[in-house]
Amino acid sequence: MNASTGRGDGRGGDDRTDPPITFYRLQACPYCERVTRTLQELDLEYRSRFVEPLHSKRDVVKRVAGVRTVPVIVDEDTGVTMAESANIVDYLESTYGDGTETSVGEQPAAADRDASGGDT
Repeated sequence: MNASTGRGDGRGGDDRTDPPITFYRLQACPYCERVTRTLQELDLEYRSRFVEPLHSKRDVVKRVAGVRTVPVIVDEDTGVTMAESANIVDYLESTYGDGTETSVGEQPAAADRDASGGDT
């Protein structure tokens, strides 16, 4: 697996380049875990950026994607910035997959959804 450790410190100086996908996520978010599993199954390199739990403090996500919900990905290889886990999973599978759906295409359990009924 090529996933990053979530440092997101922007340090340079070594020979590695940053992964092309930046993944904005929240701890223990079932929608974010769905995207994580898809990234892992497709063996994609990405950098995790964990965001503030409170919507009102997610300024970095608002600046990047225009929303305060997560998950959000920014794919520098294709120029795509996208929110909503179902959209992200579909995008990753159609862009980087082999045309078959991965096992993570199912919605998180209803009990895992927040009060808004959507991504967190």
